[in-house]
Amino acid sequence: MTTTTLVIPCYNEASRLDEAALLSLADDDDGAHLLFVDDGSTDGTGDRLRALKTRRPEQVKVLTLEQNQGKAEAVRRGLLGAMAGGDPIVGYVDADLATPPVEIRRLLRIMRTGPATVLLASRVSLLGRSIERSPARHYLGRVFASAASFILKLNVYDTQCGAKFFRNGPALAAAVATPFLSRWAFDIELLGRLVIGGPDVAPVDLDRIVEEPLLIWRDVGGSKLGPAHMAKAALDVARIGRDLAQRRTRRG
Repeated sequence: MTTTTLVIPCYNEASRLDEAALLSLADDDDGAHLLFVDDGSTDGTGDRLRALKTRRPEQVKVLTLEQNQGKAEAVRRGLLGAMAGGDPIVGYVDADLATPPVEIRRLLRIMRTGPATVLLASRVSLLGRSIERSPARHYLGRVFASAASFILKLNVYDTQCGAKFFRNGPALAAAVATPFLSRWAFDIELLGRLVIGGPDVAPVDLDRIVEEPLLIWRDVGGSKLGPAHMAKAALDVARIGRDLAQRRTRRG
């Protein structure tokens, strides 16, 4: 079994953590480890995460950030910790399990048995699939995806789904070596860094970046991403575009 560390960023999630479902990710997959990142929570999140670690000390770790730094930095710090552990595959999923455990396990099987270097879960409403997403978030997602495709020069359908998996290696290490510009639109930034590479790091081959349509996804209430954050994220996309253009120039 190829070992995997799943990074799960948490900020004030005490009332939403489904402990049984989260632990099932490790219990039903011998190769899966969970790294929770407590992003400066001010409620009981830290206590609940430490209780989870006590219940599964070999499979659960908790990284505590003393101050809230935003999802982007929580994910980045988590990925750095996961990569340092040496697992061949790392990834991140949302604490609310909008992508449910059964789907996360399916995605891990695809990642472990296939050739992908990067696997992106994609929320595509198709017949025979259960994608429960509010119209507002769906259409906002389409706007983000169109902007992302333009600045990435890549035909990507869904950059913002919170389930992504990567092979541990130089490209990912370079992509997360420095903080992201955006707290919320960092998924676009991360993908851009991977496809551009760096002065001494080769980019990820485009044919090794795979989007996998989800069979099940549900819009969970209580999201921290409000209208103000959405507006800020939209503005951040322009900043990300300029940064990626500069990276392409430096790359040559």
